[in-house]
Amino acid sequence: MAKQKKLKTLTNNLKDKASVIYALLSIKRHVSSIQLNILRATSHTLSSPPSDSQITAVLTTANTSHTLPRACINSLMDRLHRTKNSTVALKCLFTLHNITIKGSFILKDQLSCYPSYGGYNFLNLSTFRDDSDFESVQLSSWVRWYATIVEQILTVSRILGYYLNTNTSTNSTKDKDFVLGLRLSSLSNADLLYKIECLVVFVEQVSDVPESLELQRNELVYEIVRMVGEDYRKVQGEILFRLEELGRRIEEDFDVGELNELVSYLKRLEESKENLVLLFVNRRKNNGFWELIKEIKMKGLKKKEEIEGKWITVVVNSSNTVVTELTRFTNPFLEPGQYLQVPPNFATVR
Repeated sequence: MAKQKKLKTLTNNLKDKASVIYALLSIKRHVSSIQLNILRATSHTLSSPPSDSQITAVLTTANTSHTLPRACINSLMDRLHRTKNSTVALKCLFTLHNITIKGSFILKDQLSCYPSYGGYNFLNLSTFRDDSDFESVQLSSWVRWYATIVEQILTVSRILGYYLNTNTSTNSTKDKDFVLGLRLSSLSNADLLYKIECLVVFVEQVSDVPESLELQRNELVYEIVRMVGEDYRKVQGEILFRLEELGRRIEEDFDVGELNELVSYLKRLEESKENLVLLFVNRRKNNGFWELIKEIKMKGLKKKEEIEGKWITVVVNSSNTVVTELTRFTNPFLEPGQYLQVPPNFATVR
């Protein structure tokens, strides 16, 4: 077993050196420098994440020319899609994740517009598997999970209309919250629910964490979980903003269909809670978040019962035939005074 591990390490080192030599021989010097920085950040050796200086080198080099951001994303994607090594794949995803946080707008734009090559996961890692040893097999599940998270970060940003990860100062954050509040108040219920659904899907993807949670002892996996936790915290904030707005609207202009949709999303969030607690154990309890979800869900259920209580009025005509009158409030397709026949054994009177 020890000999196999040494052989694997030696082979991986040779692969890294060969890749560096190939990049050095490139006649395109700017592209070569990008490839070298990417290779250093995504090496086979060690299980530690790329250093801050390595990530900075990738981001800085990619911004030295207006043509290099695309070359940077292409190089990273080539590296990601060609490797069969779980550590290299995780480091590539880690670098892409850092681009969503620290990258320039044009670099983020090039990443978010990267074309899909089929499958649900546009990063094309839904079937990734490294069979070289048992730990690699376990790490493979983290590669697949992490790919869906990076994909969802880009999807959420596209649907919200701004990048989820945007570094802001305290003052600009307050301004952003104020502007966001104004924007939300002008949106329709359907628009708010559409964005809530996208955010709920992100939370569900995070909660669909691999069973091998003990691998968080791995320094690379630990840092990945920490970064995903920061994104999860930001998504919670986005959900809270919209739930507060929807909570104010429930008593005013929600219909049963919208209430059903909202309650369904809140139930899905609650179903994700257990796995999230396991993943972020002793790190993020966020009791206020879960209490608000429960509060809005109960408020929605109560309003739904009130509306449904007005749905049916039972009428007995002169021939003792039971009929029901559905009001135009709940059924716009009926004319005033129009009735729907129900079986004589209809016994439920609301």
